[in-house]
Amino acid sequence: MKLEKILDKLGSIEKNSFIKIIDNIISKSPKNAKQIDKILSSSDKGLKSVDNQNISKIFALTAGEFQEHIKCEFQEITSQLDILIDIIIRDGNCIMKQDWFSRLYETEIKHIKSRIKTLNADFENDKSELSASRKRDYKIYKACLHTAYHNDVENNRDAKITSDELSIILTLSKQLSLSQEEVKLINYSILPIKKLDIQDVIKGLKNIGVIFYSNKENTIYVADEMVRMLRRVRQKEVAEKFYRRTLKLLRAPIINQIAREHNIDRKLTYSQKIEEIIKEGVSFTSLLSEDIYKPESTLTEKKKTLNELCEKGLNIQNLKGSVLEEKISSLIEHFESVERDEKVGISLDGFEKLLTELNQSLPKLNKQIREQFELQDEFVLKADFLLDYNIKPRDILDLIVKQDLTKFIKDNGIKQRGDDILNILEHYKDVENLYLENYENVAYRNLNLLKENGITVKESELGLKFEELTKTIFSGLGFNVDEILKNKLNTKKDMMDILLNLENNEIIIVECKTSKERGYNKFSSVSRQLKSYQNVALKNDLRIVKILLVAPEFSDDFVTDCEMDTEMNLSLITASTLSNISEAFKSSKYSEFPHVLFRDIVINEERIIKALSK
Repeated sequence: MKLEKILDKLGSIEKNSFIKIIDNIISKSPKNAKQIDKILSSSDKGLKSVDNQNISKIFALTAGEFQEHIKCEFQEITSQLDILIDIIIRDGNCIMKQDWFSRLYETEIKHIKSRIKTLNADFENDKSELSASRKRDYKIYKACLHTAYHNDVENNRDAKITSDELSIILTLSKQLSLSQEEVKLINYSILPIKKLDIQDVIKGLKNIGVIFYSNKENTIYVADEMVRMLRRVRQKEVAEKFYRRTLKLLRAPIINQIAREHNIDRKLTYSQKIEEIIKEGVSFTSLLSEDIYKPESTLTEKKKTLNELCEKGLNIQNLKGSVLEEKISSLIEHFESVERDEKVGISLDGFEKLLTELNQSLPKLNKQIREQFELQDEFVLKADFLLDYNIKPRDILDLIVKQDLTKFIKDNGIKQRGDDILNILEHYKDVENLYLENYENVAYRNLNLLKENGITVKESELGLKFEELTKTIFSGLGFNVDEILKNKLNTKKDMMDILLNLENNEIIIVECKTSKERGYNKFSSVSRQLKSYQNVALKNDLRIVKILLVAPEFSDDFVTDCEMDTEMNLSLITASTLSNISEAFKSSKYSEFPHVLFRDIVINEERIIKALSK
């Protein structure tokens, strides 16, 4: 669930710890201080009186400093913060009742204690499955950690690990290629581990700003933005669902090789080994840099293997980067972009239909999804419910075994040739709704995200598609999109995109611009174009009520130039704002959008949505 949506659910006291931390960061002149001051300038009483949308924006602007604040909390090595954060960043654990969180925490402590016993036994057993080199790595790390923790006792001080010692220990674990889980097990074989009171745990996490707790609902909320930040802190570069999607493309011998390297039980099935590799916290970068290749592979062979994995397996074309490290970074960025995107790959109606029919064909799937994502509710195959947990159609289909996918495809008359998952997503796609849900991605000409969301389109077609979608939105707002009058006015030189006929010789001219670059900034060229359209309309005795320019976003210079223009009644509206206004209009009392609300230089989404809700 997005941060803004969570903040909307909570009272001021429940947000207090989080606000205090951001306030503290702001007081120390953070990197983006100017942009933050610009947001705060509209508020007399500081951050506490800022609306939730702007608090979310300020959190994004202070993300670097907030992440450093969390890292500092890890210096208290006995706080169990690693255990707790590993629980709340798992897919499906971003919303939890207190009793459910308590149960997961207790289970995790028992699991760690059990695995520590097994690890200690492996240290002593010459015949254990641990290789000699891996056993040596474990012993080096354990000996260094033991010295760092117990050297204080010799100097008559409380046993602890200083920040300098912790920095060295973390570097050592990285150089030894230890997974997060391996580090955790060795740490807690030396440091005392005991179950803490759940109220103290929640209070501690709330005080450092990583969770919100609703007293009224007894529910823990972890914002999607915070989950991504916490993953970076724990050096887990991608969400479990993307890690799983990548691992499932690897052959059994490669999975066995990775499992052997990280002390994972060789008796487990292929699917179980994949889940254990994910739980181990094996670095995604390390996996794609070293673990998936044969020992003798050259750098050229590694690049070729990675390209094939991305292009043929993950369906990602032209991965950026000339060296292996750059390609891996590009893949991680791609997965982050897909996760941040709120689109689901098929329309919402299609997702609901897919879940209904999956439940009919595969009655055990509901239980499987509950267990996989550790969800508390009894019935979880509901689109809105799953999207609150950032679980999308592809994430569900990735969990279904081949045999069950084949049965589902046959039961529902889905195309059988080609990739099963892509065929299913195509079957449940509602194309028009899907394009509208991806309106902003079309505006940004973001081909990779469009493809990930189930839309195949040529880049050369995006400008026209954006114009068509904008027409659909304005029609949905109750306007008369008058193609006949537009074509009558248009000349070979002056061709306006959209004309809204308000009757009585009054019109609104709408111009659509797509842009890959952030911050649309071509005011001089677009203003000449718009003034030319204006002159054509005036010559035909038409009154121009408003000229609207729709683009993905606008640079500050563009907005300033627009404010200084004295010849046109021009307003700027971003694609996301127009899309959100359209959604708000659907549940309003109006049958036709009151165009007088288009009065700002940059259209104020929040003000218009508030006006529509009255």
